[in-house]
Amino acid sequence: MTYVLLTGGAGYIGSHTALALLRAGYQVISFDNYSNSSTAALQRVAQLAGADIISVSGDIRDEAALSAVFRQYQVSTVVHFAGLKAVGESVAMPLHYYDNNVAGTVTLCRVMREFKVKKLVFSSSATVYGDAKKVPIAETSSRSATNPYGQSKLMIEHILEDLVKAEPDWGITLLRYFNPVGADSSGQIGEDPNGIPNNLMPFISQVAVGKRDKLSIFGDDYPTPDGTGVRDYIHVVDLAAGHLKALQYLETNQGIAAINLGTGTGYSVLDMVKAFSSVNNVDVPYQIAPRRPGDIASCYAMPDKALKLLGWRAEKTLDDMVRDSWRWQSQNPDGYSDS
Repeated sequence: MTYVLLTGGAGYIGSHTALALLRAGYQVISFDNYSNSSTAALQRVAQLAGADIISVSGDIRDEAALSAVFRQYQVSTVVHFAGLKAVGESVAMPLHYYDNNVAGTVTLCRVMREFKVKKLVFSSSATVYGDAKKVPIAETSSRSATNPYGQSKLMIEHILEDLVKAEPDWGITLLRYFNPVGADSSGQIGEDPNGIPNNLMPFISQVAVGKRDKLSIFGDDYPTPDGTGVRDYIHVVDLAAGHLKALQYLETNQGIAAINLGTGTGYSVLDMVKAFSSVNNVDVPYQIAPRRPGDIASCYAMPDKALKLLGWRAEKTLDDMVRDSWRWQSQNPDGYSDS
């Protein structure tokens, strides 16, 4: 029996991908240190899928712990989610980010090579495009980074590219996500950030459920239709389906491919707030605040390559995104701590 190993499998995107893989008939192992995730997520995934998931607690920087998993189970492919992801925190703690994200990935690849597992789906990010000169953003756009988090993702991309040059029998997909939102339609799994949310949708949801007083919208004077920042929001269920497609692609392909996962449509912050309020019939009080350093006006994907290589396109609508986000938050006002 072969397994797909998900590093960071209990996290927001990891748990939704675990569910998609289990429903597609794959055997799944989650390897997670639970620094920003919960064992309850995996328990709920198993219940929703009606299938078991193997859960191992460990850190990707721990070579012995990783090796033990590969020694015990026949792993065929790795989907690598594990990583720190808060931009502001990365600025304050750059060494922590480079150690966890970059050094952890090198350790993972070293163990994979030792056990002759050379298929990897990497959780990259649209942050590797920096402040793109042109939108929509294609995979051929120049890459740069404006903070240590983005730099860590870009470094890992370069490392994996060099690895494939040296060892062409590897098969690697670099999935560059845009802005994941939403939750499984059951409302049983969703985004449960530690402390104050860094992302827009969980902040909107927490305001709507009464955990926070109001939303701060950082800047209303950008060169966009309503002055607020425009982003490509993608439903996490669509994102999980993209990982399934990427994994299937690697079954017959070697080399390395960078692929955007986005909708190709940009929505402003005010678009998201208004849609959330309208679809869910809840108030989301907000205030306009000064721009944040490093924020850009507009960022959305050119998703054509994903359709061409993977046969994947985003299916979920904006209404789906805000409805499923609210279902998760309203059923789990304190996230997984409710369980």
